[in-house]
Amino acid sequence: MKVASVKAPGGLENLKIEERPDPQPARGEVLVRVRASSLNYHDLVVVRGAIPVEDGRIPMSDGAGEVVSVGEGVTRFAPGDHVMSMFFPDWIDGSPDAADFRGVPGEGLNGFAAELVAVPETAITRMPAGYSFREAASLPCAALTAWRALFVENSVKPGDWVLVQGTGGVSIFGLQFAKAAGARVIATSSSDEKLARLKDLGADHCINYKETPEWGKAAFKLTGGRGVDEVIEVGGPATLAQSIKASRAGGHISLIGVLTGVAGDVPIFALFAKNLTVSGITVGSRRHQEDMIAAIEANGVKPVLDEDFALDDIGAAFQHQIDQKHFGKITLSI
Repeated sequence: MKVASVKAPGGLENLKIEERPDPQPARGEVLVRVRASSLNYHDLVVVRGAIPVEDGRIPMSDGAGEVVSVGEGVTRFAPGDHVMSMFFPDWIDGSPDAADFRGVPGEGLNGFAAELVAVPETAITRMPAGYSFREAASLPCAALTAWRALFVENSVKPGDWVLVQGTGGVSIFGLQFAKAAGARVIATSSSDEKLARLKDLGADHCINYKETPEWGKAAFKLTGGRGVDEVIEVGGPATLAQSIKASRAGGHISLIGVLTGVAGDVPIFALFAKNLTVSGITVGSRRHQEDMIAAIEANGVKPVLDEDFALDDIGAAFQHQIDQKHFGKITLSI
């Protein structure tokens, strides 16, 4: 089978396409013919070598495909089933445990930049009905992160205000899920062109944060001085202060990304003065994913897909991500 692998010390120049023996499913495993994957920021960090991985690691945490065969004892799936991956294959339900995080595909284990993968039957779920493989491959990391932020760590309901930052996968899914729940959405970006596209997706208000550096105050004003109920916080230290300004008293901030760094000053007084809750979000469990799939089928939400690349062109796909030319999810067809 054909795979992409990351050679030490990492970097796009050390992404190699090679042939490896086809895997076979062991007891409790299914063999999946991978049809698509999608790019996440986590994958880029791995490929660049910022997260050390085993030399020759097959990257990509997200994947979707069809079951080819099953090992002894498998009961959840049968050949021909359309399935998608889980970011944390061992986190089935309940609260996360450190042990659940060791087997992230593309990091702790080989990922989905391969024509075939053999995985435990507990490490995958069914795809949403009517979804293409590209659409399903966009869900396991970005969509599930947004789902958990809105409906697990918070309970966003009709009429609530949600603020999303930028046009990455998590933020766009956050916008779509919030609108499906009847919430009102404020979206930020530095591009008027991208803001127009967010408006087309249903954003009620858009703010260009380059033109309006105090976008947190602007968002607070747009709510009539009430503040937003939920912030999808993907920036990190450079944006957190504005997210706090945008929030209502008793509001919730889902801390998801570190695009502006991993450390910085936190306006502690403003945080406790508003009685805010800040939750660190790292994707979700199988139960969360199954609940999200049921909601997608009920509401008809479809992902926003950007360019599609062949597995042979995985380096170009990551360069497209680095150049920030995308709107929505970049995918690989395998």
